[in-house]
Amino acid sequence: MKPTMLFAIVLLTSIILMTAFDINLSPTTPITLSAENAPNALFVCPAASNTWDMLANGLGQFTKPLIIAFFFAVILLCFSWAWAMYQNLLKDKFVRDAFKKPWAATKMLFWALVVVLLLVKTPNYFRTVHVDGTNTNWVMCESNTPGARAVRADAVHR
Repeated sequence: MKPTMLFAIVLLTSIILMTAFDINLSPTTPITLSAENAPNALFVCPAASNTWDMLANGLGQFTKPLIIAFFFAVILLCFSWAWAMYQNLLKDKFVRDAFKKPWAATKMLFWALVVVLLLVKTPNYFRTVHVDGTNTNWVMCESNTPGARAVRADAVHR
């Protein structure tokens, strides 16, 4: 393997691991709370509104029709596989060409599902919360995240 390819693989792996485990190169000082407030507080940060979050919110309104369409496609795919197997059973020999269309449809449905899930379930989707008394979107964060605010735990709702 060439050294540049190995460097690229190591670099991408380190970026993925640093992102997944929230490792920062320059840590910030955490917010400290008094002993009586610490058990009743959660930390929230303003949700960065970007194109992906707006797209995810727009697609989020169509989740039920998307689920119905997905299951409809899965049922059609099952019938397609069953028809290909039935044709092979009738001929009493294995014909590989009968399975080309069902396999292509299976791959297409799988990748369509992956793309839609990536568009709908952005990282902020799982962290977004609503705080009583505000009408903006917030995300759960740690006490050392820049822009973090401590709020009462009972004021935070999913």
